[in-house]
Amino acid sequence: MMETNSHDPRADWVVPDYGGACLSNLLPALAYKVALERSGDRFPTAERIRLRTTRGSGVDPSKATWVPEEFAGCRQLVLLVLDGLGYNQLVTRLQYLPNLAGLNLSRIHSVAPTTTASALTSITTGRPPSSHGVVGYRMRVGPSEVINTLRWMTDRKESRWDLAPLKLAPVEPFFGLSPAVVTKAIFGNSGFSTAHLRGGRNFGWRTQSGIVSWIQELLKDGEPLVYVYYDGVDTTAHEFGLREKYERELEFLDYMIGAIVDALPPGVGLAITSDHGQVEVMEEPFQLPGEVLSNVNFQSGEGRFRWLHLRSKSLETVVDALGASLGEVARVMTRQEVVEQGIFGPDMGSDFQRRLGDVALIATQPVAFFDPLDTGPFELVCRHGALTADEVAVPLLSYVTQ
Repeated sequence: MMETNSHDPRADWVVPDYGGACLSNLLPALAYKVALERSGDRFPTAERIRLRTTRGSGVDPSKATWVPEEFAGCRQLVLLVLDGLGYNQLVTRLQYLPNLAGLNLSRIHSVAPTTTASALTSITTGRPPSSHGVVGYRMRVGPSEVINTLRWMTDRKESRWDLAPLKLAPVEPFFGLSPAVVTKAIFGNSGFSTAHLRGGRNFGWRTQSGIVSWIQELLKDGEPLVYVYYDGVDTTAHEFGLREKYERELEFLDYMIGAIVDALPPGVGLAITSDHGQVEVMEEPFQLPGEVLSNVNFQSGEGRFRWLHLRSKSLETVVDALGASLGEVARVMTRQEVVEQGIFGPDMGSDFQRRLGDVALIATQPVAFFDPLDTGPFELVCRHGALTADEVAVPLLSYVTQ
């Protein structure tokens, strides 16, 4: 577990614990415990899950003591991923959220960067970004091309079929589990869904009530594993921040959690987590210094974890300039430093390293860094991507019916 400074948790530097309580190890550990009870009935055996996931990640799911032991008695499991609900944001509001407060709560780590595409792919593959290759929201895919991994398009607007999801995200999701996947209907055929959800069977929802209905129906049909994704918290925080509208969204979420719990038959485990936390960024994104921009060919990453792809022979110049101008609000790291320090996980291969930039600008304070090609329909109030405690810490909530 991480240590935090009580005076300003946003300024902490937290490298995810890829060998322990981390999103990249969550689904293998949960599936292993369920498999102990099911003995191979419509589910791989526990030993097969252990061998397959350990071979891929190097982390043995049978030794994940941080996962609640009560899941070992379950014959069915629901894994609910709530986009954008960080641990630090949740714990300060639990007194107003009775259904969430009634669940067992612990704290685990997201992955780096703390962004949806990387984290969701880590959950479904059981691998860190260094191993599955989806290394950011905007990721280099060619000499000077960048893909938006959620939209699965480059700035030149190629479709997902031109970008080969199975090539860019080669690790097979769900390691043989073939779960029922309950996700927003409009996401069902997207390139990113192909990249991180293939192998699952899709059941699309259009309203919150649809989520509850699908969970109830699928469990009644005997599905051993139901994977559920909900994006409302993240969407609200991005547009409105962590204020009144955010808290109203949490109230509706809490009601949905209560409905899900009420719908669970005996012997079912409910695990709830998130892909990342949030940081409110109230000021305009920082413009990069002129002497830096003159050496930048293009940018990738996200506002709080910005990659700069440089022109030749400019690395030292850019690092020095960024350190002098932005060193008080960010860490400046070369690609080599990021890889060697295992920021994205261990043992990153050369193919995936080429998807990174030359220099990373990683926010340590509530700021973002401007890229004219990284824009959307509205100015973002909450952001994520960096390695502060507010972004890396995510909840693991659990409940098992008797």
